[in-house]
Amino acid sequence: MSIADRTSSTALAERLLAQLAQGQDGPLLRLGLAKALLVSDPAAALAHARAAVAQDPELSAAWKLLGRAAISAGEPETARAAWTHGLAVARQRGDLQAVREMEVFLRRLPAD
Repeated sequence: MSIADRTSSTALAERLLAQLAQGQDGPLLRLGLAKALLVSDPAAALAHARAAVAQDPELSAAWKLLGRAAISAGEPETARAAWTHGLAVARQRGDLQAVREMEVFLRRLPAD
């Protein structure tokens, strides 16, 4: 990630955190926060991704990002669980792109 991208992600995270502080919470806001913080603060990204799936368990993008955040935070088993659950959600919703992506992510995880 370039310096410009990091600066942009940091600025986005600050704007989203300000919205959250004003009480504008929701799964898409949390998803945006998780994505913006993925590189700079994996633990915070993981917390926001968890909040996103708690608020909308049918949002396959949230499960996908929860797995990515878990990997960034050094929690591969959390990622495996998120992507496994996310696959079921994506299949149920007909989100074929998310299904393909999470299948690839799961194949790339090291075996237990």
